Amino acid sequence: MKKRNFSAEFKRESAQLVVDQNYTVADAAKAMDAGLSTMTRWVKQLRDERQGKTPEASPMTPEQIEIRELRKKLQRIEMENEILKNCPWGKPRPESQKLPGKAGRLI
Repeated sequence: MKKRNFSAEFKRESAQLVVDQNYTVADAAKAMDAGLSTMTRWVKQLRDERQGKTPEASPMTPEQIEIRELRKKLQRIEMENEILKNCPWGKPRPESQKLPGKAGRLI
């Protein structure tokens, strides 16, 4: 199953259902089509943010930084390749769509 990516705005609005509008975590997760543990994490992050706590992150090693950069580059190249596969000018025209003229005639 492909991992879904949610925007920061979506996460915040989802967590606000629990924090501000008194939804249960389970109800908010169901309403927003998100997992229960995911919704729990978003709610915790929102509450921590409102209390002025900053998220703790472990420093990345140079290898982890390189891996992250390479993955981003690979993703960009794969997207470019997909676009090029689907572009109309990269494929030869079928015979029925070729333009008339001397270039296509044999002498």
